[in-house]
Amino acid sequence: MKMHFTPHFLFLLFAPILLVSADSAFNDDVLGLIVFKAALRDPNSKLSTWNEDDDTPCNWVGVKCDPTTNRVSALVLDGFSLSGHIDRGLLRLQCLQVLSLSRNNFSGTINPHLPRLGSLQIVDLSENNLSGSIPQEFFQQCGSLRAVSFAKNKLTGKVPDSLTSCSSLATLNFSSNQLYGELPSGIWYLRGLQSLDLSNNLLEGEVPEGIQDLYDLKELNLQKNRFSGRLPGDIGGCLLLKSLDFSDNFLSGRLPESMKRLSSCISLSLKGNSFTGGIPDWIGELKNLEMLDLSANRFSGWIPRSIGNLDSLSSLNLSRNQFTGNLPESMSNCIKLLSLDISHNHLSGHLPSWIFKMGLQNIYLTESSFTRRGNPSSLTSMPASYHGLQVLDLSSNSFSGNLPSTVGGLSSLQVFNMSTNNISGAIPVSIGELKSLYILDLSHNKLNGSIPSDLEGLISLGELKLQKNFLSGRIPAQIEKCSSLTSLNLSHNKLTGSIPSAIANLTNLQHIDLSWNELSGSLPKELTNLSHLFSFNVSYNHLHGELPVGGFFNSISPSSISANPMLCGSVVNHSCPSVHPKPIVLNPNSSGSNSGTSSQNRRHKKVILSISALIAISAAAFITIGVVAVTVLNVHVRYSMSRSAAPFTFSGGEDYSCSPQNDPKCGKLVMFSGDAEFANDAHNILNKDNEIGRGGFGVVYHTVLRDGRSVAIKKLTISSLIKSQEDFEEEVKKLGKMRHQNLVALEGYYWTSSLHLLIYEYLSKGSLHKLLHDENSRDILSWRRRFKIILGMAKGLAHLHQTNIIHYNLKSTNVLIDCSGEPKIGDFGLVKLLPMLDHCVLSSKIQSALGYMAPEFACRTVKITEKCDVYGFGILVLEVVTGKRPVEYMEDDVIVLCDMVRGALEKGKVEQCVDVRLLGNFAAEEAIPVIKLGLICASQVPSNRPDMAEVINILELIQCPSEGQEELA
Repeated sequence: MKMHFTPHFLFLLFAPILLVSADSAFNDDVLGLIVFKAALRDPNSKLSTWNEDDDTPCNWVGVKCDPTTNRVSALVLDGFSLSGHIDRGLLRLQCLQVLSLSRNNFSGTINPHLPRLGSLQIVDLSENNLSGSIPQEFFQQCGSLRAVSFAKNKLTGKVPDSLTSCSSLATLNFSSNQLYGELPSGIWYLRGLQSLDLSNNLLEGEVPEGIQDLYDLKELNLQKNRFSGRLPGDIGGCLLLKSLDFSDNFLSGRLPESMKRLSSCISLSLKGNSFTGGIPDWIGELKNLEMLDLSANRFSGWIPRSIGNLDSLSSLNLSRNQFTGNLPESMSNCIKLLSLDISHNHLSGHLPSWIFKMGLQNIYLTESSFTRRGNPSSLTSMPASYHGLQVLDLSSNSFSGNLPSTVGGLSSLQVFNMSTNNISGAIPVSIGELKSLYILDLSHNKLNGSIPSDLEGLISLGELKLQKNFLSGRIPAQIEKCSSLTSLNLSHNKLTGSIPSAIANLTNLQHIDLSWNELSGSLPKELTNLSHLFSFNVSYNHLHGELPVGGFFNSISPSSISANPMLCGSVVNHSCPSVHPKPIVLNPNSSGSNSGTSSQNRRHKKVILSISALIAISAAAFITIGVVAVTVLNVHVRYSMSRSAAPFTFSGGEDYSCSPQNDPKCGKLVMFSGDAEFANDAHNILNKDNEIGRGGFGVVYHTVLRDGRSVAIKKLTISSLIKSQEDFEEEVKKLGKMRHQNLVALEGYYWTSSLHLLIYEYLSKGSLHKLLHDENSRDILSWRRRFKIILGMAKGLAHLHQTNIIHYNLKSTNVLIDCSGEPKIGDFGLVKLLPMLDHCVLSSKIQSALGYMAPEFACRTVKITEKCDVYGFGILVLEVVTGKRPVEYMEDDVIVLCDMVRGALEKGKVEQCVDVRLLGNFAAEEAIPVIKLGLICASQVPSNRPDMAEVINILELIQCPSEGQEELA
């Protein structure tokens, strides 16, 4: 039989040979780029113009050639969504000067041989997924390299010593990685360096002296590391320095006097360290400063008058220090100042009048102790109109008097915070003119009067905080016009009247606190429409009647409605009185002649009898209808379950070829990205042979779409509980927008009245449960891979919690592993497809995995929160480390994993807590704290469990930097 191979296939097959001896049909540049492309994934077909049959690549997308030599001089593929490894094929581009591959998804390590391209000047591999250390060889042959950027990757290890020999380097950026260790002692030998950015790493030790030799240095950014000690005393020798950032380190001591020579400096940030002493007078000599940030240090003393010489200054932040005295009058000379933050200091005196005359946009004076000395200050210095001010924060001072009636003149104001002062009087009606206001905080004052209905003008308002005042009157119904409101706090006032049902129209509300008032009436039933509600507190009022049923109120905490004795409902353990029609009783001795008494009495008896009979008949009919309804519902449920359990056929029952426009019973297939169809044998996709898993929500099948894409299809077996089609589709589309590297992507859905399918990405490696417990699996997880799985699960779960989704059903069968070993959490958000169920129903119908269920599921009085997921995560951590199931049944015993690990750890027998397949090959300095973290997460008390953001921080601290270089096989 004659076999036919395409030229492209032959090229890929023999590419390694061609690299040694290139065919005459291809020049080196075409060959090198085609080999480079062959190792890539190009989902958006950005490289479709790259054709191996072309004689030259000069017309290819992203390729630039030298017009004289016709050789490739630049390869710029920024933001092309490419993935894969950076192949050695690029080494054939001998005339390449610029290599820029930023903002892609390249993985693997940095190719140490790239600088062998003798003409290479610029290398930009930033914003990818490169890992491993920066190779020493890369800078041992740096040749003509002028600019190198590896920023925003996943690089580990130390800054290579070989870097110090690259005297031609002008720009170096290793920021936002996980580099550790000290700076190389010869770092300042790079005499031509103009920009150095090593920010957002784990670098430590002292910043070495000798920096003064960098005569051309213009930008130095070492923020967010772990540097300690003092600033280099000779830093003032960098006379061209324009931007200097040492913020968020552990530096201490006083500012070196040589800094006064940095007259070219435009931006100086030293925030978040432990610098001491005062701000030196020479600060005024830095005439070009536009941004000065000395916040969160230990500076003390008076703010020097010389700061008024900085007439180019636009942003000044001296917050969170120990400054005393008042603001110097000379600061009024800083005519370009737009943002001033002197909050959290020990300043005294009155608020300077010039502060409102400078055109400032942001003013932060919170907790600055103004007016501690002398008489309390009023707010009369506030201007009648001020069109540039956006943030005014005067909270936690001692201001008194009334709010100016002209406050509405601050037309650009976005944040107005006057909380924790001594302000009295009424809220001015002009406040409703602040159309741009997002935060209004007047809490903890002495305000009185009513809440003005003019608040309806605050169309951008997101947070309204008026708690702890003396406000009275009713809550204005006009508040519904504040449609952007997410947080409403009116607690600890003297408000009366009922809660307006108009509040239910504020569909973005997440937090409501109306506690400690004198509100009466019943809670509006419409409050159940607030689908984003996270907290609701009406305790200590005079409310009565039945609690709303549904939505948030099915799981509301009893403390949130306490001290309202007339409220009734299951949450307060107070049943609501039944309402029955009152019997009509006619008085036989009422007006009428004696002669008609007997006949009238007979008529009365008949009336009474007939009414009683009607009541009895009605009650019997009601009971009968109830029994019939329950019977019908049971039959309907059984019928629905039998239909959903039937094979998925598109002929007969569900016709896939029908038109949804013409036939409402037709199945509706929706894909979130692009169009797709089931393959020709789609009627067989739900056959037993294609089944790959089962869970609390349904059965999962594997199939292939017409375009060749593999997908996993979950047939929901809870159809009888699912919401309407409209609600179902709305919730599914929200889940379809959830995209995270540690979450299984929902790619589409299929709907009929009796069959509901969810279409997910297919992960061929299967579940974490299979990898850990399948005896036939040859894939033994290394410690490094297990740690990666634990960290990935934490990140995925944290993302769910950030979007207010509780998983409810976390277990190892719901964690899938992709081809790179990254874990992906599945089955999230499916509870939202159901009507709101109490947690006992959830635990019995959905959370069926033994050992993962948080203890609060068994207690009706405890609110279910994200902490139930944290419990399941803790059990998963122990399962991953030990390789054991949460509950294991022995011949004469039952072993609970959590108890077993805790006991072994207390006895110091760590080897019993680690999978036997890992013994002798795991990092004990990581394993022990990880085990302890798992036990803390699985605490019986929800409040003792950390949230997932804290878990991620702990895991990243636990992770040993030296271990990060281990290959994830």
